[in-house]
Amino acid sequence: MGQVTRHKFSQPLNRAVVQRDWRDRGYSCELFVDPPGQQWNDFVHTTNELVTVVEGVLEMTIEKKSWIVEPGDEVFIPKGAVHSVRNVHQSTTRWLYGYGSV
Repeated sequence: MGQVTRHKFSQPLNRAVVQRDWRDRGYSCELFVDPPGQQWNDFVHTTNELVTVVEGVLEMTIEKKSWIVEPGDEVFIPKGAVHSVRNVHQSTTRWLYGYGSV
């Protein structure tokens, strides 16, 4: 099951800090930019994934459990978990994602 760590990273979020933290834990770090209402539904990956919001608000659903995720929150998505992401912010949402080593 997924897990959310509230306020893992301080604000304003520094991408280099997140990238260093994730690299040390064996994860990549890439940026996604979504317009309001953008949805990514029913994804499954063969590796663990981390997500943190830089700006905006996401709704994350992992194995049918949903969370509202805000800047600095970190989401852990275990490999094999069905998950969806939706931008519920009235503006663009920027978020980082990273995949762990297999």
